[in-house]
Amino acid sequence: MSDRTALHTAVDRLAGRLRSLPQRRLQGGAAAEALELARWLAAQAEALEFPDRAPHHLPNDGVFVVGDQLAVAGHELAMALGSAAPERAAEIAAEALERVARAAKSIG
Repeated sequence: MSDRTALHTAVDRLAGRLRSLPQRRLQGGAAAEALELARWLAAQAEALEFPDRAPHHLPNDGVFVVGDQLAVAGHELAMALGSAAPERAAEIAAEALERVARAAKSIG
């Protein structure tokens, strides 16, 4: 399995988990953690796609959309990895996978 596919799969799994969490769990910290991760993933994707531009800030659109925000940011990064230098792509993918795994463990 490629790094891009692994990232896609891991992000989809975590996003699905977030979408199924009750409101109290989302408000209890799960949404904030997921938003932080989504912001990191989005910033990495933008840095690869537009290296001469400061990344946009992913807004906080509420606890009920954070799963979708995470999925979009993760998919964007997976796509951006395809056009990056192989060593750089592997480095970013490894860190992204680690961050997703850590968040998944924390969120439950």
